Amino acid sequence: MGKTIAEKIFAAHLRDEPFPGAKVLSLDRVLCHEITTPVAIADLEARGKDRVFDRTKIKAVIDFDFIYREVQDRYGYNGNVSVPPPEILKMLLLLVLYNVRSERELMETIPLRLDWLWFLGFDLESEIPNHSVLSKARVRWGVEAFKGFFERIVGQCVAAGLVDGRKLFIDSSLIEANASNNSVVDTQGLEKYLQRGYRELEQRLEEVGGEKNGAANKRFISTTDPDAAVTRHGEGKSKLRYKTHRGVDKKEEVITTTQVTAGSVDDGEMLEAVVETHERNTGEEVAVVVGDSKYGTKENYLWCAEREITAHLPNLEETQRGSGRQEGILPREAFVYAPEHDHYICPAGQILKKRSYNNERQYYEYKASGKVCAGCELHPRCTRAKDGRSIKRHVRQDELDRMRAIANSVAAKRDIKTRQHLSERSFARSTRYGYKRARWRGLWRMQIQDFLIAAVQNIQILIQKTDRRITGMAKAVAEGIKAMRTAGIILE
Repeated sequence: MGKTIAEKIFAAHLRDEPFPGAKVLSLDRVLCHEITTPVAIADLEARGKDRVFDRTKIKAVIDFDFIYREVQDRYGYNGNVSVPPPEILKMLLLLVLYNVRSERELMETIPLRLDWLWFLGFDLESEIPNHSVLSKARVRWGVEAFKGFFERIVGQCVAAGLVDGRKLFIDSSLIEANASNNSVVDTQGLEKYLQRGYRELEQRLEEVGGEKNGAANKRFISTTDPDAAVTRHGEGKSKLRYKTHRGVDKKEEVITTTQVTAGSVDDGEMLEAVVETHERNTGEEVAVVVGDSKYGTKENYLWCAEREITAHLPNLEETQRGSGRQEGILPREAFVYAPEHDHYICPAGQILKKRSYNNERQYYEYKASGKVCAGCELHPRCTRAKDGRSIKRHVRQDELDRMRAIANSVAAKRDIKTRQHLSERSFARSTRYGYKRARWRGLWRMQIQDFLIAAVQNIQILIQKTDRRITGMAKAVAEGIKAMRTAGIILE
């Protein structure tokens, strides 16, 4: 006959036996003769030690009952009684907060943790749901329910005065997919004719192909997780990865927006979406956006100019200059534009005239004569093209030059340095919740994981800062009362 839940808890938390008949629990060193003693449980809850997950503070700032309204249309009126949605959401938060390896392990651990039982509202003899309840809830609820939960937490942070909203720091980080490289197949190879399920695989490829970038991801796909992209990071091997794009507010480092894409999606393409979701979540218009050089593209500069947003984004062209085919070549800035004649003058004094217009990319091309360039002594340092050096000028080049000058200002460099530490801290905190590797497979499941991790981080900030403010207010009131008593305004 197996042990009861109470016996399992007692065995798990038993510290020692200082004298016969007395037991001390390591959880909070509370002396009790029986684990089910209501007085002992109330004493543990009242103490609220750091080792105990304090449900009182969580309940003070979060109303988990909101999930009833979010998912009410996803449940029927007939059949067995389901696990209450608030309990499911709390279990998923525990899964992330304590970085439990699996849902099965979570359910096995809940009966052994008094603090988890209290947080869930269970007693010692409550029946623990099957682990499949969580996976079924994810499918039934969908991404929107978890997105709504994250946005509610952001809204509470805004209401508590923890978010400024006018300056947004953005960054991205790769997440290793829950799939092996051995699952990657070449869709153009002979293997496809040997695979029985290739037609299904090809259909899945067509469904997710539009969300991926790069020739490799058009050709190679994982049979285990087709949403993940083959991505190389630095000098390491190519792996199946996702990418999270995050916006952080500087005031208290609250995560105001987060989005997940395939790992091959370029950072710069996500700037507009990140800024717009930040504004929607916080109710504030962005005045300054800060990011690294991957966001410093022409398209992003011009979009920020249209929105009157100050872009503290290093110029991508400058960071790529001097590498590859551009190594040892004179930069664009070495050529002077003469607006009165609408031409460029090269370092050797020759003129580059307007030759053509690219309607798709919206730029004019200025070019020197091939014969003139061939006979110039600066030719080896100027171009490797046989027909001479050319300069491209965007139709909105004046706006681009103004935005790039702002990106090179002292204020921009200071913000960029701040962003480096701020973003690293935010992602470093996420590491303890297991964000570096996907728990589940599929883009929509990765989005759920990302929303839960970001929500947990924001909840901790909300509780910590709220506690400090309440403590500070109580201290100020106490000092005020003391001063009034000293002055004789208040009698004892």
